[in-house]
Amino acid sequence: MMTEPILEATGVAKTYGAVAALRNASLSVRPGEVHALMGANGAGKSTLVKILTGAIRPNAGRILIRGKEHHVHSPAEARRAGLVSVYQEPALIPDLDVAANLRLTRTPVEPFRQWVRELGVDDLDLRDMARDVPLAILRILDLARALAIAPDVLLLDEMTAALPANLAEKVLDVVRRQSRAGRSVIFISHRFIEISSLCDRATVLRDGETVGVVDIAPGIEEKIVELMLGAKIEKARAAARRAGKGPEPVDARPRLRVRNLSVGNKLHDVSFDLANGEVAGVVALEGQGQDELFAALSGSTPASGGGIEVDGTPVQFHRPADAIGAGIAYVPGDRAEALLMQQPVRENIALPFSAHWRNWGPIDRRREGERVTRAIERLQIDTRAQREVQRLSGGNQQKVTIARWIAADVRTILCFDPTRGIDVRTKQEIYRLLRELAAQGKSILFYTSELEEIQLACDRAIVIFGGRVVDVLPVEIADEAALTRAAYGLPRNAKEDVGILADLPNPPPGAS
Repeated sequence: MMTEPILEATGVAKTYGAVAALRNASLSVRPGEVHALMGANGAGKSTLVKILTGAIRPNAGRILIRGKEHHVHSPAEARRAGLVSVYQEPALIPDLDVAANLRLTRTPVEPFRQWVRELGVDDLDLRDMARDVPLAILRILDLARALAIAPDVLLLDEMTAALPANLAEKVLDVVRRQSRAGRSVIFISHRFIEISSLCDRATVLRDGETVGVVDIAPGIEEKIVELMLGAKIEKARAAARRAGKGPEPVDARPRLRVRNLSVGNKLHDVSFDLANGEVAGVVALEGQGQDELFAALSGSTPASGGGIEVDGTPVQFHRPADAIGAGIAYVPGDRAEALLMQQPVRENIALPFSAHWRNWGPIDRRREGERVTRAIERLQIDTRAQREVQRLSGGNQQKVTIARWIAADVRTILCFDPTRGIDVRTKQEIYRLLRELAAQGKSILFYTSELEEIQLACDRAIVIFGGRVVDVLPVEIADEAALTRAAYGLPRNAKEDVGILADLPNPPPGAS
């Protein structure tokens, strides 16, 4: 195998205003190598891939292909240079059929058809509209489209995350074949088992910088985790040694009981209890089933198996109104999903009073107004932009979505990444509010993509990996290092990280 790299990037940086997505990233890939690109959420992996393939432009850095510097300004230029990526989100245009999507990228049809078959899809009709194709198959079509032009370097960003096991194995086999044929693959995955069985080396990013390159060998997982976390790993070990048992919830009786809940092929046999007065955090890397869990509990997606109980009564949710009727409200990370952007603050908060079926008929405007006013005051919502909620800051918009359900006096709140994209001060206000609500007996399920938030707001952390609950950690030991290891499916290291992780691939009913 040649040692001269086929692809080399040095000093790559990318900023969005004051936010640095990449600071100083480097990557060197040899011909015929399967090279893992690793890092915690937000480390900059996807940004680097998009820069390498021309989807976005860097602010600084050099990219060399076969030893010559390239300025790649578009995916089309990257393809001509031999670099093709399959991104996390499907790249096919929904309102075009498959054949039209192939023409847009000048993909040769017969090689595409051959790769589709080799990847395990036998019944594709090129006349199918992309929007009608299931997500897993769209991912396969994206990969087949990339393979059809025989790239020198194939970049796969979480390629297997949305695939069932049979299709995922087909993908891994194709990657191995590419390597044997002398072609290179950059492979991003949250699954260490895939990295260890597939890759030759790994480059690790942390906070937008390359912090290490390691050869893949038995036991390398611990080294990679240390590189991902830096000094945080030592803090985690010290905290684990000091930690005792976490506090009991205000009321140990379950408000919400989930048993063997499944949703399609993304969520499998998930069981846990959510007590009165508890804030339970949910931790998962992208695409591990957390979206499906919250969709099922909020009534957006019917469960395909298992059961849900609210205050000891079995319930079935076919639409969001069913969950709301059972006292369960959903606060999404994307405020646009929840708010009527062109309506005033007060109307947005008062929506449950007029939408609930029990309130059809005359509305008690005085009672509604008092509750809305109390919620606005409690969350200190800036109402100077009275006419349209879209004029509020992102933080104030998120406060409005939470205030709505405080005014409606729901008993269980599902918060899905509620602090995403808001300022630090408002984040702190939301943490404090969640704790106040819990102290009043409310139950809160809180998913966050920022792991440090677990210890700022929660009583414990429920970790999901591969659509299953793999660990439950008391808040004292649920720091970023422990959660990162658990989220990657790594087992407990009893010698060094006592109490951090539990190896629970299939928690028994009632595990909490």
